[in-house]
Amino acid sequence: MYKNVDIHRTALIDNDVVIGLGTKVWHFSHVLSGSSIGKNCIIGQNVMIGPDVAVGHNCKIQNNVSLYKGVTIEDDVFLGPSCVFTNVKTPRAFIDRSDEFNDTVVEKGASIGANSTIVCGIQIGKYAMIAAGAIVTKDVASYSLVVGSPAVHIGWVSKAGDRLKADLKCKRTGTFYEEINGNLYEKNND
Repeated sequence: MYKNVDIHRTALIDNDVVIGLGTKVWHFSHVLSGSSIGKNCIIGQNVMIGPDVAVGHNCKIQNNVSLYKGVTIEDDVFLGPSCVFTNVKTPRAFIDRSDEFNDTVVEKGASIGANSTIVCGIQIGKYAMIAAGAIVTKDVASYSLVVGSPAVHIGWVSKAGDRLKADLKCKRTGTFYEEINGNLYEKNND
């Protein structure tokens, strides 16, 4: 059915799903209708995506992650094992709040650590890094490193994922960054 896509025999793929070339979907995962997964992604074991969820290209979604309606994952995102996304702010088992789903966007290149919780309705900026076990309750700036419960900003990381020191230079790539009004930007390194 899907050419150049590796889907484990125990995975379940609903109708009306798009899966890009080179993507792998592993054991006991379920992709629900209306969802799309980009090229060259790795979807770990026991992952649920959808319905109506968009996952970009080159993403790695580790085991035991559920992405609900309203979640958008851009290109090059890493989601650590058992990280959690919520879809309503005040859930109750006895009240249907499916009309209250809040959108959550994880921008290009961000990394979310194992066992983190991402409360719905927020935006995680590009190349941000969420530490394992963090509980994210508000927007996270691009390149920000956040830890704790609730998650707080403790520094900056480079596009390559290395923590930046005071000089804001990535030791791995030599790229310089600059902080302007509480946001980090890659400098023109010409």
